[in-house]
Amino acid sequence: MDYETLRHLADSWGLLYLFIVFVGIVAYTFRPGSKAKADRIAQIPLNEEYKNGE
Repeated sequence: MDYETLRHLADSWGLLYLFIVFVGIVAYTFRPGSKAKADRIAQIPLNEEYKNGE
């Protein structure tokens, strides 16, 4: 494989792959039932149990 072939492969299939990964991440984030988990994760910096690197 030469550079031109790899570049065309990355331009077409690489873009499609990254778009599918992006859609998957967005779908995972906004799926039903994820709000409670996201709220729990958002409170970690404020929780005394996790302070001082413990």
